[in-house]
Amino acid sequence: QVQLVESGGGLVQAGGSLRLSCVASGRTFSSNTMGWFRQAPGKEREFVSAISWSGGSTYYADSVKGRFIISREDNSKSTVYLQMNSLKPEDTAVYYCAAPNAVGMTIDQGEYDFWGQGTQVTVSS
Repeated sequence: QVQLVESGGGLVQAGGSLRLSCVASGRTFSSNTMGWFRQAPGKEREFVSAISWSGGSTYYADSVKGRFIISREDNSKSTVYLQMNSLKPEDTAVYYCAAPNAVGMTIDQGEYDFWGQGTQVTVSS
């Protein structure tokens, strides 16, 4: 059974930092993109960031570019991180880790097959 488990969410003041982690189990994702998405209250889920299987290519939503950094563990490739700096109240959301079954880079959430349960990030002003 494939599982993606996120951790690291919490409450932080504006300008602060958090580091999210996602551990995948049940199969290897060493050849797959992994991504982060978020859903704020009353809004649709949106793309945040994605990283290629090698870690050599990364993509960011314009809203987080320059503030967030995605990375993945070098060895197993099954752990992905999202370092979030200079957090803003508008970053408040449930953050989801996800992975597509197919090989290849994608930022289209419709192409992601496996999802974690989400971790809450709340940024106070």
